[in-house]
Amino acid sequence: MTRLLKAAALLAATALPLTALPAAAFDPAAMSDAEKAAFGDAVRDYIMANPEVLIEAVNGLEAKRMADEVKNDRLLVQANEAAIFDDGHSWVGGNPDGDLTMVEFVDYRCGVCRRVSDDMEKTVNDDGNIRLILKEFPILGQESDLASRFAIAVKQTQGGEVYKDAHDRLIAMRGAVTIESLSTLARDMGLEPEPLINRMNTEDVSAEIRSNAQLAERMRVMGTPTFIIGGEMLRGAPPQGLASVVQEVRAATQG
Repeated sequence: MTRLLKAAALLAATALPLTALPAAAFDPAAMSDAEKAAFGDAVRDYIMANPEVLIEAVNGLEAKRMADEVKNDRLLVQANEAAIFDDGHSWVGGNPDGDLTMVEFVDYRCGVCRRVSDDMEKTVNDDGNIRLILKEFPILGQESDLASRFAIAVKQTQGGEVYKDAHDRLIAMRGAVTIESLSTLARDMGLEPEPLINRMNTEDVSAEIRSNAQLAERMRVMGTPTFIIGGEMLRGAPPQGLASVVQEVRAATQG
């Protein structure tokens, strides 16, 4: 029996008159074949007469699954706090002294990352009290890797302010990411392309990508965007918007 059918059977069995079932009905291992058949017929008849019991079972199982996932994600955040919030290499913006930290694992070729970018910027700017951390997490192929390597090379050589400019341009970039297009991007930013292109394949850049990938593995992060807001982890863009999540996390923390 699947988990769903077991749940439905339990709901049905507890709702049936006890006289309709053999004495051993609630101990399947002790039931004879005839008793098992009678029990199955009784459960089937009850479910057919009360199909809402299946909906109740599904909703109950889904609610428990989601609650378990939220609890497990909170434990993962707690176990990896130092690497998430203070790794020593990720860009930190917004309000560095803010009362709440928002972290995003980002891939520049990720369509959802692009769509949620404006919402994230607006939420951070309107709030004024959010510490924002961006973690380069290129998982969608060679173009993702090239874009992240370029962004990290800019950060390591030019500093955080210029990195954020590169980040914003890469998020908005719609054409193919190639060495040529990145060189053009560098020139548009007023930077000399060759030193950046050369730095992209250095161990310093690779080490940062590797560190983020190892953290993602420990956190069971398999897609982008993934957000960590305070102690909560969001796998994907929240449909209600990031500002609502920030409000909920603050309320839970203060409560």
